[in-house]
Amino acid sequence: MATDLKQPVKKMDLPSDQDYTGREMGDEEMLLLGEAIASGTLTSTKGKFVKKLEEQFAKYVGMDKCYAVNSGTGGLHTAIAAIDPEPGDEIITTSITDMGGLTPIIYQSAIPVFADVDPLTYNVTPESIEAVISERTKAIMVTHLFGNPCRMNEIMEIARSRNIPVIEDCAQAFGATIDSKMIGTFGDIGCFSLQQGKHITSGEGGLVVSNDEALARRMYLFINKAWGYGDPKPDHYFLALNYRMNELTGAVALAQLQKLADFVERRTAIAAAMTEGLADLPGVHPPAVDPGMKHTYWKYCLRVESDKLEGGLDELAKRLKDRGIFCGPRYIQKPAFECEVLRDQRTFGNSRFPFTLARPEAVDYSREKFPGTYEALANVLVLALNEKYESQHVDYVVQNIREVTHEIAL
Repeated sequence: MATDLKQPVKKMDLPSDQDYTGREMGDEEMLLLGEAIASGTLTSTKGKFVKKLEEQFAKYVGMDKCYAVNSGTGGLHTAIAAIDPEPGDEIITTSITDMGGLTPIIYQSAIPVFADVDPLTYNVTPESIEAVISERTKAIMVTHLFGNPCRMNEIMEIARSRNIPVIEDCAQAFGATIDSKMIGTFGDIGCFSLQQGKHITSGEGGLVVSNDEALARRMYLFINKAWGYGDPKPDHYFLALNYRMNELTGAVALAQLQKLADFVERRTAIAAAMTEGLADLPGVHPPAVDPGMKHTYWKYCLRVESDKLEGGLDELAKRLKDRGIFCGPRYIQKPAFECEVLRDQRTFGNSRFPFTLARPEAVDYSREKFPGTYEALANVLVLALNEKYESQHVDYVVQNIREVTHEIAL
C-alpha cells in the first residue's frame, strides 16, 4: 500500500554536469586555452589546437580521418551532406533521439524514416531497420542512445548487403564498444558531440570520423563552405556551410580528450555500483546491455513497471526530485515524429518541402507501427550520472529509489 512521507527528507547535493560540481576541468584546460589566446590565432584554418584535437581523436577511436565541427548537430549535418542525398531520398533513423539528429536530414532535402526501437534498450534494431528499407533508402543513421551500443554487427550486415552507407550518432556513447571495437568505427561515418553534458565537453562542438577517403574529403569541404583549401585552383565546389570549430573550443576539447578514458571508466564503475544496488528491486530494472557490449552511460536509465506504482512513473520522478535527485520520466516525452516540425511538416515557409516528395508510407506515423517506441517512453526514467559521483552519491541515489519505490508500491 502506498504511503506519504511524514518527515522532510534531508537532501544531498549531487554533482551536476551543468556546472563545475560534475565537470572536471581546470589547470589543463586553462593552460591550453591560455596558449591559444597568447598565439593570437583563433581560427582553425591557421591554428594548431583543432588540428591536434582531430589527430588525437582519430587515433583514440582508430579511424583515418577526423574533423572538428562547431556542434554535434553540425557533425550529423556534415555526415548527411557527405552522403549527398537527392531530394526526397530517405534516411532511416530512430524515433527516440534529440531533434539535432533529425533536422539535418530535412535540411539536406531528405526524408527521415523512423525505425521502431527495442523497448528494453531504446535502440533501433536490425529487424526494425530492415522493415523500413525501401528503394529510396539513401542511408541508415543509428543512435547509440544513452551510451548503449546498437547491434552494429547485424545492422552492418544488412546495410552492406544492400550497399547502404551507415552513419553512427555517438553523441552519447564516447568509449562504448562491441567486442572491444569502438563505437563510431562500424559504420561509414561516426559523429560525436562535445556539448555541455557529454562525456567530455567544450560547451559546444563535435567530431566526425571516417575511414572512407571520398566521404572524408566531402566532410572536410562541407565544413569549409566547400572551399578547396590547398587545391591548385580552389573554388566553392557545392552548397555548403561554415561549420568550423574555433581554436578556443579546440584547446579546451584537446585538454578534455586527455581525460576521456578515465571519465569513461569512472562512469562505467559508477553505473555498475548503481546496478548492483538496484538489482533486486521489484518493478525497477537497471539498463539492459547485450553480451559483448560496453555501455558508457551518458545517463543511467531505469525501466520502471509503472503500473505497479501508485501514480506511476510521474510520482516516482516527483518524489525523487523532492529528494534532490534529478531525473526525467519519458526522456523526450513523445516520439520525435509527434513534434510539430515533423507532424505538421513545418519546414521552409509554407512549402512543406521536402515532405512534398515523400512516399505516403514513409511519413505514416501511425501508433501501431511503433509499439516499442511507445512502450519504451512510457516506462523509462532517466537519471543523471557523471564521473564525479562518489560512493556516497551512489548510495544516496540507490537508497532513495528503493525507499520511494517501496512507499508507492501497489
